[in-house]
Amino acid sequence: MPKTEKAAAQTFGISELAHEFDLTTRAIRFYEDMGLLQPQRTGAGGRVRVYSSRDRARLMLTLRAKRMGLSLTEARELLDMYDGPQDTEPQLRRLLELLGRQRGELESRIVEMQASLDEVKTRERKARSQLSTAAAHSSKTFKTSNIEP
Repeated sequence: MPKTEKAAAQTFGISELAHEFDLTTRAIRFYEDMGLLQPQRTGAGGRVRVYSSRDRARLMLTLRAKRMGLSLTEARELLDMYDGPQDTEPQLRRLLELLGRQRGELESRIVEMQASLDEVKTRERKARSQLSTAAAHSSKTFKTSNIEP
């Protein structure tokens, strides 16, 4: 069998994927419940999950989408688009729409965080100034009150 066919036929257990992607098996089962992964079931009563290379790739892309701030529903939508007809224009347009929205949200959060950081810095400066003034005042009071008449 050619190398590419062998790679495509490779399967993984839930523990292997959990270890590879530093996830819990519970998280992988959750992604399965969300429709992101569709492992084959084997063993008595179908209790053993067998993940394909496709499932592994979908898991990798799901985690990438999460890192970019997309919801799992949005990640599934994009992944499902790639499972359909191979017309990439609608897929790319939707991806650009989601990424543009996410970029806007991140930029907005950056502005808010910068304002909060500026406020913290201002409060720190004021507190240091007040502390310095209080320290100077208390040391003068201490010196003059310790002088014997």
